[in-house]
Amino acid sequence: MTGLLIKINEGKMGTKIKVLFICMGNICRSPTAEAVFRHYVESAGLADCISIDSAGTHDYHIGDPPDARAQRAAQQRGYDMSKLRGRQVGEDDFRRFDYVLAMDRTNLAILHRITPADSDIQARLFLEYARHYTEREVPDPYYGGADGFEHVLDMVEDAAQGLLEEICRRHFVT
Repeated sequence: MTGLLIKINEGKMGTKIKVLFICMGNICRSPTAEAVFRHYVESAGLADCISIDSAGTHDYHIGDPPDARAQRAAQQRGYDMSKLRGRQVGEDDFRRFDYVLAMDRTNLAILHRITPADSDIQARLFLEYARHYTEREVPDPYYGGADGFEHVLDMVEDAAQGLLEEICRRHFVT
């Protein structure tokens, strides 16, 4: 992400773009995406313009920190997940966020079922923004080894860069 962003395009979304990442329990994939994307947004000088959060479709880990293996893998690449805590997605999220991005098709289907009728937001797969991966689902590394968390980070970094480019193209004048 290079170049100086001069102005936010005015529109129905307002001035702050809000992005929500979703997985099942909000302890592996979605907090990884939140941390990576936040790092890219801050590095681009857009922290005042883009808000980032993550949640899970299930209530298994509400209030819990991200999985220790996910935190360790992220920390090795310079991403801090230590302050993140699990929460469950709710109907209001579809009114508050401009981008609701699922890590896989199973969670995407759940999001489509719980999207309120008055929401203008259509949940999508996060990897639709990937530039170098043809897969469209971020695999759940929870039951695997450390290499699964590394692979998730590779995919998330790629899609996060593509997402930031798309947001800047759509919402910012350079």
